[in-house]
Amino acid sequence: MNALPPLPPPPEPAASDRSALLPDTVRSLYSQTGVSLAGNLLGAVVLAMIYWDVAPRGEVYAWVLLFFWIWALRLVSLRRYAHAGWADASARAAHWQRVWNIGAMASGAAWGLSAWLFYNDGRPFHQTTLLLIIYSFCVGAIPLMASQMLSFLIFISLCFVPTIVRIATHGTPDSLALAGVLALVFAMTALLGRIFRRTFDRAIELKVRTEKLAQQLQVEKTAADEAKRAAEIANRAKTQFFAAASHDLRQPLHAMGLFAEALRARTKGDDEVLHLVNSINSSVDALEGLFGELLDITKIDTGGVEPRPEHFTLRELFQRLKLQYEPTAFEKGLALRFAGMRQVVHGDPVLVDRIVRNLLSNAIRYTDDGGVLVSARRRGDSVQLQVWDTGVGIALSEQPHIFDEFYQVQAHSALEPHHPKGLGLGLAIVQRLARLMGAPLSLSSIPGRGTVFTLTLPVGKAPRSVSPLPGGAKPGLGLTLEQRFIVVVEDEPAVREGLVVLLRGWGATVEAFDTLAAVEAWVRGGNAAAPDLAIVDYRLPEGHNGVEALRALRGAFSGTLPGIVVTGSTMSGHEEESSRHDFHLLVKPVAPNKLRAMIAFKLGLR
Repeated sequence: MNALPPLPPPPEPAASDRSALLPDTVRSLYSQTGVSLAGNLLGAVVLAMIYWDVAPRGEVYAWVLLFFWIWALRLVSLRRYAHAGWADASARAAHWQRVWNIGAMASGAAWGLSAWLFYNDGRPFHQTTLLLIIYSFCVGAIPLMASQMLSFLIFISLCFVPTIVRIATHGTPDSLALAGVLALVFAMTALLGRIFRRTFDRAIELKVRTEKLAQQLQVEKTAADEAKRAAEIANRAKTQFFAAASHDLRQPLHAMGLFAEALRARTKGDDEVLHLVNSINSSVDALEGLFGELLDITKIDTGGVEPRPEHFTLRELFQRLKLQYEPTAFEKGLALRFAGMRQVVHGDPVLVDRIVRNLLSNAIRYTDDGGVLVSARRRGDSVQLQVWDTGVGIALSEQPHIFDEFYQVQAHSALEPHHPKGLGLGLAIVQRLARLMGAPLSLSSIPGRGTVFTLTLPVGKAPRSVSPLPGGAKPGLGLTLEQRFIVVVEDEPAVREGLVVLLRGWGATVEAFDTLAAVEAWVRGGNAAAPDLAIVDYRLPEGHNGVEALRALRGAFSGTLPGIVVTGSTMSGHEEESSRHDFHLLVKPVAPNKLRAMIAFKLGLR
């Protein structure tokens, strides 16, 4: 299979298009301002509490007064916008956007000032907490402000630059190194904002194109056939765009994760840097989740998911879920129980796994006390697969909209704002997957008492035997690759460098290439040692792919050379290709522990 050709850069949306969409953009900004102000207030309270006894009291007073003055002005502007009415808000959208941006810039300056005033005070705990608070607001600004790239860059600069300068002049032996790490984080945050902006612009362009096409279909009924063909072409272009976007969005996330893990291995117990590394990894996971939801919903809409129903027992599904989510539930003090694992159902096991996994993750996330139960009960010719929780519940007025795209339940208590919010696509994806299988999905919820989601599946026939999954053994955390020779083929410089640093940190000897031609030239040289493993990117320059590189290596050394192919695209399935050419597939961004487990499996390490 040939890799998809790269898409041309998205055209800048016309000024008229941006003007038409400006009221909606401004409305979106102000709709999220309440949550943003709550987060800023919480961060300020935490900062004031931890520095109250370690920083000069006058500086703390001055910063708190400045912060609350800015915070109050932003709250006043939010209330004025809310009372302006849709007609006035739309007519003066540019004014309200300017007011919002001024408030955001002032908040950014206040957080940058906090680092300048307080970083030199206190212990590493205080400094790490300060950096995490500032970095959290910078990452949170990506989906909120990246559509205004200049404002976004100014905001993160106001937060990061004073922080980096203060750390660099701190005078400790590791000051310059830590400042360099933060400069790298600043650059990666700006890059992610730029990528988000490109995706946003492409979405505007596709939205405008779709609206114009719909108008044309209404007015020109005699040209219906031609318009239909144009719509099909636009749909294929959309699918191709998301296939390429999947790769482009995941590349910097993949590189950031590799560099963070390599940095962790070199800290040698430096708790302050370890906290920063954990923060970077958490941000990577959060962004990956947001991008994954967008790409998943598009993949379903374009027909990229086809159910493959079969008869299977729920035992293995429950065991996998227990293994993955029991530590998370335990950490929150929740009881996680499973019942009915002997039930047999008929459905697509992959889609059922995805549905229950999403529901269970939400149940744990929105439950602070009590527990979560995953159960299966037979009712006549069907099995009710249910996820129960004792969480915050869902108001009756919001239940009809809970499966709508981009819909998020509003906070009903003081406990809810701390729950992380996504794009509001998780339950929409669950509903789409259930419909693909023809399996009814329903919910019942009482606010303050809890929620139960019910997926109804046909009763299945018990399989005669159950074969254990291969690769069950897990490598220990102390995996060493000493005396192992690994070939890496990756065209993205940052990802290639991060992978090489990580593998060498695990003790391996590494040879890295960026093109198929470079691999072939190395093989023809005749002095190359036989590798133990090949890790190749799927998409390579000049229309080549990683499978060709893997075949070239196997042709020169061993036809059974273990291979791992890494891809940034989730739009095209490679399962048949991986079976035909005997390689395992990983999707970017690859968590270092997942990569380590796959390497151990391919090399037969224990």
